[in-house]
Amino acid sequence: MSHTEAAPRTQTGGWRARLRGTVLALGRLRPTGVTRRILGGLVLTLVIASLASAQRIWVGGGRLRGGRGYAPRWAKPADFDGAFNYCRGFYSSRWREQSGSGWNTDYPGADNNFSVRLAELTRVPVRFDDDHQPIHVVVALTDPLLFRCPVLFLEDVGTVEFSEEEVLRVREFLVKGGFIWTDDTWGSAAWNSWVNQISRVLPPGEFPIFDVPGTHPLMHTLYDVKEVPQVPSINFWVRSGGRTSERGAESANVYFKGIQDSRGRLMVLMTHNTDIADTWEREGEFPREYFDTFSPRGYAIGVNIVLHAMMR
Repeated sequence: MSHTEAAPRTQTGGWRARLRGTVLALGRLRPTGVTRRILGGLVLTLVIASLASAQRIWVGGGRLRGGRGYAPRWAKPADFDGAFNYCRGFYSSRWREQSGSGWNTDYPGADNNFSVRLAELTRVPVRFDDDHQPIHVVVALTDPLLFRCPVLFLEDVGTVEFSEEEVLRVREFLVKGGFIWTDDTWGSAAWNSWVNQISRVLPPGEFPIFDVPGTHPLMHTLYDVKEVPQVPSINFWVRSGGRTSERGAESANVYFKGIQDSRGRLMVLMTHNTDIADTWEREGEFPREYFDTFSPRGYAIGVNIVLHAMMR
């Protein structure tokens, strides 16, 4: 887990090289047939597009301001025009997990950077502001604007405690076609706590949790993803000399689990004992080896999941 620790700055110098590296690394992940035919011109296309739009990668670093992080960018009706908004769910935490910060874990870097790369790597129409930066939003779970979000991202959900109203609204959101992806939880205590909370929303007798197999369509939506890697926070990775399991033996195995409806539509996807969002948030930071090791696979998984969620 990680939370952003400084005033934001946007990466300008060297962005062309990093963009080229992202695309080439994703190309090595063996995109599916139709995508393979267009990879030859993709780098040039993306560089031209980025030159025109000047979208910037968010870069963190330094110390957390006042221990509070960044104020949420609350969703407004005007933010939604039919294009894609990265919607982050706001919730209350019962406790604080080691190295986590609740709803705003990896905020706002992951939200900004994934939106930029989604626009560059796909034809998804991402919502941008007049400064060519993505309009990512934070949505309270009881806000009617939740239903304008086809995908809701939740992080550090091992700390969440839903109110009764939130239980009802989240269930309504999911049953009506919404999709939730939870990420960046570690260890058995966090997992058991989250299962208890999501079971209040989707009773396991009707909506059992299952292991998402490698043959699931989302693994091949755009990129041929063979497995979900264990991604540690950049801080843990550096401090530990390159280890990936943040809780030792307790978090050695990555969970890739889901909940679907009676027709087989995936409603909830859960990546546990891994921090996929850190591959987006930290892509512009040092050491560069973190990006090389984790970010191409993190973006491939993220793009696949969002495309699958939006095409169901």
